[in-house]
Amino acid sequence: MIERNPWPGGYVLAGLLVIALGLPHRLPAQEVGGASAATSSPTATQAGNGSGNTSSQAAPDPKPPRNDRIFFALPNYLTVEDASSLPPLSTLEKFKTVAEGCFDPVEAAFISVEAGIGQADNTNPTFGQGLKGYSKRFGTAYTDAIIGNFGTGAIFPTLLRQDPRYYQRGKGNFLARAGYAASRVIVTRSDATGKRQFNFSEFLGNSLAAGMANLYHPAPHTLASNADVLGTQVLLDVAGYELKEFWPDLRRFLVSLHHKR
Repeated sequence: MIERNPWPGGYVLAGLLVIALGLPHRLPAQEVGGASAATSSPTATQAGNGSGNTSSQAAPDPKPPRNDRIFFALPNYLTVEDASSLPPLSTLEKFKTVAEGCFDPVEAAFISVEAGIGQADNTNPTFGQGLKGYSKRFGTAYTDAIIGNFGTGAIFPTLLRQDPRYYQRGKGNFLARAGYAASRVIVTRSDATGKRQFNFSEFLGNSLAAGMANLYHPAPHTLASNADVLGTQVLLDVAGYELKEFWPDLRRFLVSLHHKR
């Protein structure tokens, strides 16, 4: 999500990441393999990428992906769990999946909280206060999210024939999985071959969002400010990929605590 003046909500995301990564490093890994890939529905969230495995694995479940929400709330439509490869998404599927995430009620609620924090901190003072100021903050934040998500998850993946989904590694030690997740901002997979390639969609999509933000965000509009926005967004996407990777472990941990009560 693009922000001209970073607000404390960024630290909220970082806090959630700390919660996820603060679990014991030997949490049970996800079951990944031919049998589970054939019987498990992939979990589908906001923009993600593949590990480079080819499509020689067992055929995936043709059922529509279920939405295993992060922290049981945040939409998670472009994440694949328990499958090493899937058929490529069509153009319609890419746009539809991104739209479902952007216009999810929880996403809107999350952005409304973001706008409220920005209002309290008086970020972008030119927006003013009151209902009018809040509306401007909410509108710009929501527009940033929509442009960024469609750019990285639908527009450029369609033009460049790249897979916008995040394929969870789900096995290996903590550092290996964390490194894999962080690298997905650089590495994705091709729609045509399933092979690894540079993630142009990530950088072009966020660059599009940063550039278009000049049309409705207050000045100053400089190359340095745009580069700062792009860098911030990429770092937030890294944090998002870490959550996507470790959420299944955290989910099982929370469920086990519930059952022990």
